[in-house]
Amino acid sequence: ALYLGLAGLLPFLWGALTAHAPGVAGTVAPWLPARFAGTAVLQSYGIVILSFKAGVIWGFGTRASGRRAVLFYVSSVMPPLWAFFAATGTTAPSLVALVAGFVTLLAVDYSAVRAGLAPDWWMALRSLLTTVVAICLILGRWAVP
Repeated sequence: ALYLGLAGLLPFLWGALTAHAPGVAGTVAPWLPARFAGTAVLQSYGIVILSFKAGVIWGFGTRASGRRAVLFYVSSVMPPLWAFFAATGTTAPSLVALVAGFVTLLAVDYSAVRAGLAPDWWMALRSLLTTVVAICLILGRWAVP
């Protein structure tokens, strides 16, 4: 899980790097279209991964029962709705909205661990990944004039 999670950070790291050093993206321009660099990749990949997290939350719901299951199911539809309404517009506010979305999901992750729906190591992984994602998105936001 750690290695796959770290691999999932690569587009965020690439986006932050190329947002501040656009010339780096030029070195791979023949292989990657412009939408795969800078703030464009941060915004689009951030939306994808925030929505991916919805599936994880749905999975927590499947392990729960009763009211707790309902809360996780309802919570699972929030990330894609947030991404759709708050993160598909102008780049700068979208990147801020994505940071808010990822950080907010830490509370859901914590709830899942406390309820015994996620493994004990879950918060260490989620905290690490969310920290790197948030830093990359903030760096991207700073790159937007």
